[in-house]
Amino acid sequence: MTSVYDFNVTDEQGNTYQLNRYQGRPMIIVNTATKCGLAPQFKELETLYQKYANQGLIILGFPSNQFKQEESTTAAAAEACKMTYGVTFPMHEIINVNGTEASPLFKYLKKAQPGTLGSAIKWNFTKFLVNKDGAVIKRYAPQTEPNKIEPDLQNIF
Repeated sequence: MTSVYDFNVTDEQGNTYQLNRYQGRPMIIVNTATKCGLAPQFKELETLYQKYANQGLIILGFPSNQFKQEESTTAAAAEACKMTYGVTFPMHEIINVNGTEASPLFKYLKKAQPGTLGSAIKWNFTKFLVNKDGAVIKRYAPQTEPNKIEPDLQNIF
């Protein structure tokens, strides 16, 4: 695999698609959890999405319950994102982000941009910035507020 475009993912409705549908667009890929103390970041992510969607930005949310802070079903997680935080960017099925059962996409993201203390995802809301060529160019810690990504994002348009 040479870019994020090589991966298939499954959306919240259970439809599988290839990420190459977003070819030529910058992306923020984030593991999420609606019951996490960092969940207010959904609103900031949505603000970025609304601000830059007309320039091609796509934000992809991937719920994970590996930290025991997500709803028990994909449908419940997606509903919480929409109703509580007003999320309109694409959400996906609940996945694992660590371990042998980790999503192939997240295995790739972690290899492309390891964290400062190893490649494992340490918590919900780890964010990856992907350029228009599908290359993972930066990883952001869970505590990094989405608005802090904006300068890096502006540099890849």
